[in-house]
Amino acid sequence: MKKSLLTLALALASMLAVNAYAQKAAPGEDRAAPAASATKEEKATAKAARKEEGAKASKAGLESDKPSTTASKKTSKAEKDTAKAKRKTEGTEAAKAQKTDDSPTKKP
Repeated sequence: MKKSLLTLALALASMLAVNAYAQKAAPGEDRAAPAASATKEEKATAKAARKEEGAKASKAGLESDKPSTTASKKTSKAEKDTAKAKRKTEGTEAAKAQKTDDSPTKKP
């Protein structure tokens, strides 16, 4: 009993020690180097530069951002109904075909 308890205690201690060591922060690896704070003037110039770049980008724009110049064709209710009926008949035919394919064949 004492040996198994001692073995269990050593195993538990080694598992806890590994977890504690893994969480230790090594200098220079886990932390970023401290940086000097930017002054208000530096922040203002960086902001102005970003604003200028953003204005140029928004004026140029991408072709995918621009709306389509061609008008989309409106579909009438009758066309929608005929398309729906066609899809429904195709679906029922496909379901019937699948049932006949999946039916068990008689073995002699």
